[in-house]
Amino acid sequence: MLTPQWLDQLRSRTTLSALVGRSVRLQKAGREHKACCPFHDEKSPSFYVNDEKGFYHCFGCGAHGDAIRWMTDHQGLAFMDAVKELAGEAGMDVPEPDPRAAKAAQKRDTLNDVTTAAQEWFRHNLTTPEGAEARAYLQTRGFDPRIVARFGFGFAPDERQALKQALVRFPEAMLIEAGLRIEVEDRDPYDRFRGRLMLPIEDARGRVIAFGGRILSKEKTKAPKYLNSPDTPLFDKGRTLYNLHRAAPAARQSGRIVVVEGYMDVIALATAGIDEAVAPLGTALTEHQIEMLWRHVEAPILCFDGDAAGQRAALRAITRALPLLRPAHTLRIVRLPEGLDPDDLIKARGPAAMEGVLGEARSLLDVLWEVEKDAHPLNTPEDKAGLKARLIQHVETIQHPDIASLYKRELLDRYGEFAFPRRENRWQGAQGGGDSRRPFTPRGPGQGRWNGRPATPPSLPESIEKLKKALSGGSRDGLAAAVIAGLMRWPELVPRHAEALARTPGLDSRFDALLECCDAMAPLEKDALSTILSENGLEVPRTAEYSGFRFGFLAPGANAEHAAAELAQAIDLLVERPVLEAALAQATARFESEVSDETFAEQQRLLKRKLEFDKRLRQMATRHASSS
Repeated sequence: MLTPQWLDQLRSRTTLSALVGRSVRLQKAGREHKACCPFHDEKSPSFYVNDEKGFYHCFGCGAHGDAIRWMTDHQGLAFMDAVKELAGEAGMDVPEPDPRAAKAAQKRDTLNDVTTAAQEWFRHNLTTPEGAEARAYLQTRGFDPRIVARFGFGFAPDERQALKQALVRFPEAMLIEAGLRIEVEDRDPYDRFRGRLMLPIEDARGRVIAFGGRILSKEKTKAPKYLNSPDTPLFDKGRTLYNLHRAAPAARQSGRIVVVEGYMDVIALATAGIDEAVAPLGTALTEHQIEMLWRHVEAPILCFDGDAAGQRAALRAITRALPLLRPAHTLRIVRLPEGLDPDDLIKARGPAAMEGVLGEARSLLDVLWEVEKDAHPLNTPEDKAGLKARLIQHVETIQHPDIASLYKRELLDRYGEFAFPRRENRWQGAQGGGDSRRPFTPRGPGQGRWNGRPATPPSLPESIEKLKKALSGGSRDGLAAAVIAGLMRWPELVPRHAEALARTPGLDSRFDALLECCDAMAPLEKDALSTILSENGLEVPRTAEYSGFRFGFLAPGANAEHAAAELAQAIDLLVERPVLEAALAQATARFESEVSDETFAEQQRLLKRKLEFDKRLRQMATRHASSS
């Protein structure tokens, strides 16, 4: 038995352009190949072959297919002959017939007869007097007869045995297996769909495999509004996209596929002239469905409602997609105005408004950043650190190394701009004004105002003196010296960390000289940085200054990517330290001036954080020392 997985492997091992190129003269056109169509006469090329997606398509006559279809439609071979020839060229053995698989295929064909018969009965019921309520509902939705016929709307009477009586030629067991009847213990089976507007759910070949039904009676408040068929031998909701068999040809013309939340949204878009829409069926978008979408377009557009539920659905889709990302394959996301679904938006503002929303689709990375930033309050350093941890956790799920690296860099850059916002010139003093560029001035205590707020009063002199003794030692200057040496060794990393370092008070004055280089347009060079320090009367860091730190970014022959990551960790510690020390100094001053349980607890909390900080710093240095 030829399974779908085996056939997919056969297609992936066949280079379609090479196969078609044996009988058609192809020309390279970007990432595709083009030619005059071999299926109809034409003077200008409208026939395209795409190896990445594994299909050919003619925009003139609509001919479309994969390698197997090419062998059957153009070379005139029978299906099995085409498969055997392609398998021989690909070095694959054609599986021997499996009696069990053949029996399962026969069962599916038989169940297709059941679902096809049920669809014909549902459609007929819509035209009867019993279907008047369903027809009235369709009119309220603005669905014209063309749309009703195209999507196969029908009606299921509000009776428990009506379908069984209509399809009496099929055994009860088949009706149950097809999901049309429900069997429960100690009760007679009964029809699953009763008193509902019915829609057929079709597979990629347009065959009816399941149904969805919308309840019509407002009195039945306990019944679900929408009800789908259960999973059956025909229907797997996680591997099915509603309307894909119609959307795929439309997507070849428009170059996009729009994913909405439900099948009624799909039909609303079709009413507005947007035919390339699909929907999952009662579940979040699955990995298999994402791969199905990528077979047709490289960047499907996911359209979510603008409420909190839509935001959660967007994050679920992002989480599913991140591990699957590969070059040129991604998702784009739009959020509708809050309180509106596609049908509401189209009715209120017209199809042009829907097109406008789709035209503003945002990248997956943009939405990931926005959703996580808005997920929790970000009022404290701990809150902000939590945001960074969540972002890194997402990045670590990305399997493709290049994409993971690029996501990490972009998200951390955004995090840095958010967590360390640009502050007003802290050397300006209370009078304000002055040059907007930061002058090269050795760092010292701030004067006047800090970020638009009054500066914090200085702590008691004796408190500061105690803290200096407690915090003194080689680690303070050693860490700064190591970071300066690292930036001088990897000068291309200076602009990446300039903002965070510029906003950090009390750093070594040599940082100011290095950061001034960021204003230059030319790329930074190692020798130039040494010269800049010397011209400002500053010394290049000596090895003795950071001898206690054997960081990987200072090791001979260090890998550039690893060095960048390690240097970023060291700078994070360097930036965090003065904030922690200032908070601890103030807490100590408050405790000495006002002894209480509250001030003591605050000081102890910050002392604990300082001990944890020192431990992290030691672990980082030890880790690199042991690995070098």
